[in-house]
Amino acid sequence: MTIRTTGEHAGKAGARLTSEQVWRAVTNASFAVLSHVTPAGEPRSSGVVYKVANRRLVAAVAPGSWKSRHIAADGRVAVTVLVRRGGALSLVLPIPPATISFHGTATVHPAGSPEALSLLARLGSLVPPERRASACVLEIVPLGAFRTFGIGVSLRTMLDPPAAQARVPVIPGSPA
Repeated sequence: MTIRTTGEHAGKAGARLTSEQVWRAVTNASFAVLSHVTPAGEPRSSGVVYKVANRRLVAAVAPGSWKSRHIAADGRVAVTVLVRRGGALSLVLPIPPATISFHGTATVHPAGSPEALSLLARLGSLVPPERRASACVLEIVPLGAFRTFGIGVSLRTMLDPPAAQARVPVIPGSPA
């Protein structure tokens, strides 16, 4: 099913980019920038390595870290997934990554909890064995729409920002 996009910056890519294609790109990537707000209202962002499980992003974080404390207090996050483009060509030319951004809610599962242990199993080798017993797990549920740049378009099209952008509904649930 093709999802048509709306909005002033839907771009040419949006007319043919589907939620399934975006989810596939999110699933195939493994690094994202996670943004949140501290209890004092200050913005923070940092990188996370993640996996997708049941259309949720799952990442391990240290207990007591800014991420675990601040996200537990509010639960609102913004995420930008970086998608490498250009293959070997990107090693010699300054090709920016494609991006998929969205907002969502995040739950912090305490270290050792049944939920954390279950989700840590999904993360597999992304979490070193010595950190598995002590890691908290973030479970991030995307909401609303994905905002994409450079997904489903040629590298040349990325030179035309309006044509390289799309807004695609998240459509949560189903595929693992």
